[in-house]
Amino acid sequence: MFHLLFALLSLFSFPALLEAQWKLRDNVYVIESEWNEDTPAKRVELTCNTPDETLPVYWKKDTELKGTGKTLIAEVKEFPDAGNYTCLTANTHEIVSYDFFLITKIDSSGQMIRSILKSFKEPNRTFLKCEARNYSGIFICSWMTDNESPNVKFAIRSLEGSQGDGTCSSPVAHTDKSVTEYTVQCQKENYCPFAEEHQPIEMFLEVIDEVEYENYTSSFFIRDIIKPDPPQCQYVATNGTVTWTYPRTWSTPKSYFPLTFRVKVENTKNHKIQVYDAEEQSIQIPRTDPKEKISVQARDRYYNSAWSEWSSWCR
Repeated sequence: MFHLLFALLSLFSFPALLEAQWKLRDNVYVIESEWNEDTPAKRVELTCNTPDETLPVYWKKDTELKGTGKTLIAEVKEFPDAGNYTCLTANTHEIVSYDFFLITKIDSSGQMIRSILKSFKEPNRTFLKCEARNYSGIFICSWMTDNESPNVKFAIRSLEGSQGDGTCSSPVAHTDKSVTEYTVQCQKENYCPFAEEHQPIEMFLEVIDEVEYENYTSSFFIRDIIKPDPPQCQYVATNGTVTWTYPRTWSTPKSYFPLTFRVKVENTKNHKIQVYDAEEQSIQIPRTDPKEKISVQARDRYYNSAWSEWSSWCR
């Protein structure tokens, strides 16, 4: 039932501001629980949806009997209190209705405590990071978890009212030691790379780990998340010239989307590094040592985008 529940999440509009108890969809609720010992549990009244008022029914949570009668008062605070509360007929034990509860942890000021995802160090220790290789309207969003949560589920979409509609692929997991990074490719519909952006895209990520619920947002213009791929470069030994080409993934024409470059010369013996700025696609490096490695990176010339990663060695 949990997998069916999560598959339906993206079909509904979720409130941006949480109340103490709010409806995610029919029969599914999120309970805000203040995460300290002194705060009492939330008391939630459940009603069995049976048209026959005289039909004897009882309530179960998993295999535990919780009560009898059409209504049940459930106290929800800790994760064991959450989950599926099912109303069944006393005679035939058929399921009449159910209510599924998720818990989101909050602090004393009512702010959501987010602990499922791990933060990226850059930019600004964000949990949901989005980057674009070019101005096509296609971008990649990423987030991370540790590997102790194998059953965690995700749903990501653009919020209604942000700049146009955006669609995303299913998350792809990349596991490295103790961390798993998830990525999705998203497409901004009807995006024009030559037009000025006036309204940001707002991405909304929902995370459910068993019965724990959290959400994360990221708001940006495409121009603010541009990070080109590295250039492709080569070194001409006869005259010490480094040349490079624009990344194949970069927007065209390059006269409208020009890049600026940096060339790094690193001595692998003494680790001394020199960096040269360049506007064109070549530069002459004076007196290069055979032990020196050369690489190039790029960024948007007219907008302060992120620098690309350094290219593979030019020699």
